[in-house]
Amino acid sequence: MRVFTACLLLMASLGARSEIVKATIDGLNYSLDTEKSEATVTGGNYEGDIVIPKSVEYEGSGFLVTSIGDEAFYDCSSLTSITIPEGVTSIGSSAFSGCSSLTSITIPERVTSIGSSAFYGCSSLTSIVIPEGVTSIEGSAFEGCSSLTSITISEGVTSI
Repeated sequence: MRVFTACLLLMASLGARSEIVKATIDGLNYSLDTEKSEATVTGGNYEGDIVIPKSVEYEGSGFLVTSIGDEAFYDCSSLTSITIPEGVTSIGSSAFSGCSSLTSITIPERVTSIGSSAFYGCSSLTSIVIPEGVTSIEGSAFEGCSSLTSITISEGVTSI
C-alpha cells in the first residue's frame, strides 16, 4: 500500500510541473510559466517607446509580468524609453545592454535586483532613480553610460 501511495504522489507531482511556453504578444516576446501564471519579457528587436503591460493574456489564461529576462532588449539601439510595470521584481543581466538611444527608464518599487551589465552601453541615459525595493545591483550595471549625470540610489541597496 505504501508503494502504491508513493507512486500516486510521484505521479501527482509530475503532473503539477510548470510548463514554460514561448509566445509573442502585442509585439513583445515572453516566456510564460503556466503553473505560476507569470510572464518574463525575453527578447526581440524593439524601437521607440515601449510600455510593458502589467499582465498579458495567452490562450485564455492571464499572466502577470514579473521579470525582464537576461538580454531581453539587448542591442536594441533604437529603443528610446521603457516603462516597466509595478509587478516586475527583477531586471536580468544585460537586459538593456547596448540600448544606445535609451534616454528614459522607469523602474518600479517592487524591483529587488538589477543584473550584471543590465544597462551596459546605454550612452544616452542621463539620469536614473533606483527605488527603495532594490537591494542588489550587480557588476557593470551602468558601465558605459557615458551621459549618466545623475543617479539616485535608495538606502535599501545593500549590495553593489
